[in-house]
Order: sequence, then structure tokens, then C-alpha cells
Amino acid sequence: MATSSSKDFELDVSDYVEEAFERCGLEVRTGYDLKTAKRSLNLMLADWANRGLNQWTINETSITTATGVREYPAGTLTMTVAASASFSVGETITGGTSSATATITNKPSTTSFAITIPSGTFSNGETLTGGTSGATTTLSAAVDLTDFKSTIDVLSVVIRRDDTDFAADRLSREGYLNIPSKSTTGRPSQFFLDRQIQPVLKVWPAPENDTDVIIFNRLRRMDDADTFTNDLEIPFRFYPCLAAGLAYYLSIKRAPNRIQVLKGIYEEEFERAMVEDRDRASFNIKPNVTGTVIA
Repeated sequence: MATSSSKDFELDVSDYVEEAFERCGLEVRTGYDLKTAKRSLNLMLADWANRGLNQWTINETSITTATGVREYPAGTLTMTVAASASFSVGETITGGTSSATATITNKPSTTSFAITIPSGTFSNGETLTGGTSGATTTLSAAVDLTDFKSTIDVLSVVIRRDDTDFAADRLSREGYLNIPSKSTTGRPSQFFLDRQIQPVLKVWPAPENDTDVIIFNRLRRMDDADTFTNDLEIPFRFYPCLAAGLAYYLSIKRAPNRIQVLKGIYEEEFERAMVEDRDRASFNIKPNVTGTVIA
């Protein structure tokens, strides 16, 4: 018997909504039915992020250090400009109208900068001047905070110097607060993630050069369920969990007689998904054959 040889089964938002309503014993009849289902779906995705059920959104981000700068966006903070070629990575730019400043950490294209956290709000259309090069350009659009604000957590950090990676240890808020001299410079060996609406990665010691690279694995939020024709940013193995979860969320509002049944199905699917989503690593038990006591 021949198989389909097809591996492109996808569900968009409307498919999940229809499936969830059917599990509740209901039909989608009005525009409000769609609206309330989409709202529940986005709330559920936010809950998944809180539970850490989105390992597939972990990505590696890198930021070039700036001398003496100890606070960096926990993501990419980008500004679009008329031209970036004449500017240097590591130099400070100043807005001619706003007087806001930031340090260039990368030049992703000929018309953009990646920057450190600005000292103020740059004004669209203002002239930017490089503190080292003296080059000037015009800010073409407001600073893009989308990627910056999407970070949920930073899982690990290394500092790359001369192609060698040095691990940085994580500090608590109190631990970072208790550092007596935060302006001390050197190769960063510790970090603290200030998890605000715009999360900030704080490193210590403050970088001593403009050439080290801060590399970190960050967990970012999933894309919203926006329009009903959107595919959702989840891997194939999580389809059952999402369908079950949305049905449970909708039952709370529309089918109270099915809450317990649908909740049980969702919890089972969620547990299965959590087990599947964990990191895997080899686990080896090495016997102590030397007779040495291991404390």
C-alpha cells in the first residue's frame, strides 16, 4: 500500500478555532465567536511562555561590547538610517534634536545600526552624528523595539574573545545590586537580566574593549495568533496540545458542562508536550575506582 509521501499538514488559526468549538459541542456562528477564540488562544500562548513550553523559540543572539557600557538590550535594538557605511562599530552616536546617545554594536546593513540602550528617545528624521568618525546620517524610522521586547528570559551567556568563549555566571537582582563598583572594567564574567517590559542584560565587569562579543541564548515569545489565516509558530508535535488547550479555554466561557473532561485531556496533552520539549543530554555514571572520597 502506497503512502501519501506528504509531510505538509498545517493548521491555521481558523482550523484550531473550528476544532476547539467542535470539541465543545458548538459551531462557529458569529464574528464574535472568532474574536473570543483568538483572544483565548493568545492568552494560552502567553501561559505556555510562563511555563517554558516553547523551547523552539530559543535562539542565539550576539552583541558586540562597547567599552564601559554595562547595560545591553536582551535582544536586537535596531535603528534605520539613510546610510551607515561611514560609521564605526563601537562609536557613540548623538541625535542632533533629541541629544539622545547610543553606541553602535553592529551594522546589519548599509541602512541600519544595532545599538545599545539609548540614553533618551531619538526623534524620527533627526541628524545622527558619530562621536569618533564625525560621520552624519538621518534617522529614517523610529527605533525598532519589537525584537528587544520579545525576550522572555536569557538562559546562558558567554563572552567571546579571540575565538574563545568564556561562560558568564548569572546573578540575582540582589547579587547585582550588591556589587560595590559596577563601573569596574574587564572581561565580563557575570550577568543579570532585568526582566522589565523592555528587558535589559547587565554585565559585570563592564567591558574593557569594543571587540568582545556577548553571545546569549534567549527564550523569546511566540508570534501572536493575528489573522485567522496565519499559521502558528509551533512545531508539528504540539498540534494536539494546542487544540486541546483552546477547547478547554473556550469551554470555560461557552461549555461549562465540558470543562472537566476537556481540562483532563488538555493536562494530559500538556504533560506529554512538556516531556517532549525538554532538553536532552547524555547522562553517564562514572564509577569512582580510585578509592578517593568524592564530597
